[in-house]
Amino acid sequence: MGFTKADFPPVDPETFLQQPLMERMKVLALHWVEHGFGSPRMIHTIYIVKLLVFYVLAGVTVATLTSHLPPFWDVAGWWNQPIVYEKAVLWTVLLETLGVAGSWGPLAGKFKPMTGGILFWARPGTIRLRPWRRVPFTAGDRRTWFDVALYVALLVSILIPLVLGGVPRPSLSAALPHNTSGLVNPALLIPVIVLLVASGLRDKTVFLAARGEQYLPALLFFTILPFVNMIIALKLLIVVVWVGAGVSKFGRHFANVVPPMVSNSPSVPFKWVKRAHYRDYPRDLRPSELANLMAHAGGTFVEIATPLVLLFSPYKWLTVAAVALMVVFHLFITSTFPLAVPLEWNILFGYATVFLFLGFPSWHGYGVTGMSPAWLVLVIAAGLVSFPILGNLRPDLVSFLPSMRQYAGNWASAVWAFTPGTEDKLNAVTRPAANQVDQLKALGYEPAIAEVTMQQTIAWRTMHSQGRGLFSLLIKHLPDIDTRTVREGEFVCNSLIGFNFGDGHLHNEDLIAAVQRRCRFEPGELVIVWVESQAIHSKVQHYKVIDAALGVTERGTWKVADAVREQPWLPNGPIPTEVTWSRAGQRAAGHDGQAHGRDVAMGTLT
Repeated sequence: MGFTKADFPPVDPETFLQQPLMERMKVLALHWVEHGFGSPRMIHTIYIVKLLVFYVLAGVTVATLTSHLPPFWDVAGWWNQPIVYEKAVLWTVLLETLGVAGSWGPLAGKFKPMTGGILFWARPGTIRLRPWRRVPFTAGDRRTWFDVALYVALLVSILIPLVLGGVPRPSLSAALPHNTSGLVNPALLIPVIVLLVASGLRDKTVFLAARGEQYLPALLFFTILPFVNMIIALKLLIVVVWVGAGVSKFGRHFANVVPPMVSNSPSVPFKWVKRAHYRDYPRDLRPSELANLMAHAGGTFVEIATPLVLLFSPYKWLTVAAVALMVVFHLFITSTFPLAVPLEWNILFGYATVFLFLGFPSWHGYGVTGMSPAWLVLVIAAGLVSFPILGNLRPDLVSFLPSMRQYAGNWASAVWAFTPGTEDKLNAVTRPAANQVDQLKALGYEPAIAEVTMQQTIAWRTMHSQGRGLFSLLIKHLPDIDTRTVREGEFVCNSLIGFNFGDGHLHNEDLIAAVQRRCRFEPGELVIVWVESQAIHSKVQHYKVIDAALGVTERGTWKVADAVREQPWLPNGPIPTEVTWSRAGQRAAGHDGQAHGRDVAMGTLT
């Protein structure tokens, strides 16, 4: 991998594209082991510069100068100032809502332009996805001038408390008598909360892109809680995020995430280290014992045990060690450049760890027993864990993000299969971006090279557990699959609505129906295979086969054990699936209502 030159798969593009689909997937999966996506170092450098200059340097400058605190380089003068933390959250929310933080740039499938977000959401006529059909005044899927005005008002509402100084609060003065910076005026946060909810009710994409499931509770705590209670509630919030993400990694999926993630990391330069995460490269690409250890000792255990230590530790030495471990944890994730590129989120969480648990340690009265009244800690904790619990029991009802399943590998996901030439019909969708393959061509890629590059993303999907099931469905349902154009659903979604963060609920039947109203695919031209996340108590995943012109044509399940047992290229053929319903009218016994759930958390409507 060079600074400007990508590690392209060692194939002749024209010949390669004539091979059967699964033979191509084998070649690309094996290439991924040693090279990942093969992005040139220049791409990672762009992200690093954006992170350090646009997020850290600019964010700290705004937070300190507008709060009358020492300049950026006097870290000791501002790192533990509460208003700096409040403004760090607001700065992150602003960048996420603009679309220049997570799910940005080439690693997220945004090549030209690199930004989704504001280019989509400040433009009338683009697709919007309402979360609940029964909410009045939200009908339709076309963005109006009212939606644009609501979105712009949200951006302005975030900007105002960022640039204005703090105000004194009696509870802050009582806890920190020498504090002169105050806190963000809570009255200025009310419009942010109201507009974020209102925008989310019109378009769940905006709410999820703003990471409302995590930052909305923080904004509420900033607004309504006295200072000591606010700090304790913020600790509960970050611990729930960590522990929820850790719990979601139980099961068979997460071990399959670690090897391709390590393979794609520019901070792992040695091929032997990457190969060591696979059981027997190049014959067996299932996770090795090292990968399992990394997943469940370095991942699951750390993400559950360490936050609980932080929350309850009365000892300074133990707290310092736990803080250091969580900071390293988030820096490691940042260094891997995961495909949703949540870099700003990880840096904020690293800072939050230091600010909350060292700046306001439990032995200074900021432990869970310090909340007054005492019962309030139970109410806040119950509210914070409600969506993660429901989302793990009924993933069809709750989005991937409020479920706190960050990078657990247990995702709702899909692949889209077009008959030759029909992908161009997507150009009927109003949007500022073209199909990704056309974006690459616009950057100077030869058509065949652009196509192979895009096929690397579906090869990445085969390396995860649900990919084996999705490709099994393609093989079973589409005899002409070798001639079709197959696309990763998450990348298609990014080109259509400007955002995706690994959440298949953003490209389920709702988006497909919105696309169909604009593109008018004929029956069979566009077939999508889509799968829901595995419920924590279940051994199967529920899938759907969707024809864009006809709707859902089949529902069924596959056993997760069968999916993780297979190789990415399915050398033994498709994994077994059980049909529970088909359009032909055959309904199997044991069909379960999970496939017909209604979204309750900015997730899916089916």
